[in-house]
Parts: sequence; C-alpha cells; structure tokens
Amino acid sequence: MTQETVELTGLLGPAILFAFSMSVTPGPNNMMLTASGANFGFRRTVPHIMGITLGCMGLMAAVAMGLGAMFERWPAMQLALKVVGSVYLLWLAWRIATAPVPEVDCAAERRPLRLWQAAAFQFANPKVWIMSISGVASFTLAGDAFVASALVLIAVMGLVSIPAISLWAGFGVALGRLFSTPRHWQRFNAVMGLLTAACVVMILV
Repeated sequence: MTQETVELTGLLGPAILFAFSMSVTPGPNNMMLTASGANFGFRRTVPHIMGITLGCMGLMAAVAMGLGAMFERWPAMQLALKVVGSVYLLWLAWRIATAPVPEVDCAAERRPLRLWQAAAFQFANPKVWIMSISGVASFTLAGDAFVASALVLIAVMGLVSIPAISLWAGFGVALGRLFSTPRHWQRFNAVMGLLTAACVVMILV
C-alpha cells in the first residue's frame, strides 16, 4: 500500500462525518424536501433529491477546479449569483406557501421540483458553497494527490448526501399523513414557505 493510498484512506472517516453533518442539518434544501415529501410523496420527490446531490457534487468539483478563486477575483459575479438565488428561492417559497391541498391536486399546476432545477439551485445555495469550500480546503491532499483526494471527497459527498437528505423527505411524508383537513395542509405549506423564504437571509448576509 502506497503512502498516497494510506493518506486517502485516512481521509474517509472524517470526510464521511463532514458530509453527513453538512447534509442532514437544516437549510434551504431540507426545508423544500420536507414540503415536497408532504405534498407529493417520497417517490415523486426522488428527482429533487438526486438533483440536490448532483448539484452539490458539481459545485464541489467546480470549487476544486478554481471557481471559488474566480469569485474572489471578481466579487460582482458572486453578488449577481446571490441576487438570482434569492429571487429564485423566494419564488419557490411562494410556490410552497400557496400550494393547494393534495385532494384538489391539479397536474398542470402542482409538480415537485425537477432534477435540473434542484441541481442548478445548489450554485446559489450559501450552505452548499460553505460545504464545498471548507470541504475542498480540509479534505484534499497537496501535490500529485490533489485530484485523487478531490474525487474521493466528491464521491463521499454524493454517497452520504442521498440517505441524509432523504430523511427530510421521509419526515415530510410522515407529516403529510397526519394532516386530515385542508386547513392543516394550508398551515403546513404556509409555515414551510416562510421557513424557505427565511433562508434568503443566509444568502444575502
């Protein structure tokens, strides 16, 4: 076993703990997954889950390739991304808050977030930026081992993220089964919409 292999193996445990803690804690993604699980069920929320995972992996790869340094050089790009992300998140929050109850579901008006939409949103999600920058800085090796360690970190993030964020979708499904009246659904959707909108503070601060 080479020295590089030993070092890469030693990173696995800490990287897994890091990926799980960053994925399972509250944030914009998990608020939206809870609402989606409650309103659409787990199966229809799977594309949203996969979109988040692929988006996180893509952003981490971009950071490893130098996108973070680019934003440091041109701050206006980062500001523009924050504004776009905030507007998009507010639109999503409005959709959640005003969603009709499942019993009066209309396919033309109600659908969960698509895979590409969830993936694209990660590039405007401040929690994912923090995760990507801190992860690349903390769990990659210098020199020739950098690429291999970055690939290991990205793979760990993908494998750990799916079950971690799925817990929130499952939590939403469980909550959805408790709601027996349209008023329950309206209140739940309003609260989840407000919590999602509140995440804009994370983006703008």
